[in-house]
Amino acid sequence: MDDGSMDDCNIVTTRVLDAPRGRVFAAFSDPEQLAQWWGPEGFTSTFQGFDFTAGGAWTFVMHGPDGTTYPNESHFVDIVPGERIVFDHVSGHAFRATFEFTDADGKTRLRWTMHFGDPAECAKVARFVAGANEQNLDRLAALLRRAP
Repeated sequence: MDDGSMDDCNIVTTRVLDAPRGRVFAAFSDPEQLAQWWGPEGFTSTFQGFDFTAGGAWTFVMHGPDGTTYPNESHFVDIVPGERIVFDHVSGHAFRATFEFTDADGKTRLRWTMHFGDPAECAKVARFVAGANEQNLDRLAALLRRAP
């Protein structure tokens, strides 16, 4: 069901989620839902701003299970409802995230690409990012199972 891959500058994670595309997109576009699943297992997020428009900013703090906090800032680049979300993560490790949503027999195929401008930066974070992304999607799948 899942496949992940990496090249010199991209980390790609795909998953088929057992929910229609509109429902999966809503879990990304509604900050109340997004805050429930965004981040690896054991993390919580406090959203400070979420302007879900092209050019809008998303600012939040991820709280690790050990109490460490991770400030995050991203700027939305492109949003096509039900099809695509693109944002630039500009704090900490800089990358462009692209989420593509396609139909898969009543379910949704999600392709998540993280593009790093620098292969060395990609290599530095790849050892933990691929697993963390899978944990994010596990939490998303759990949210989709319990929500209408």
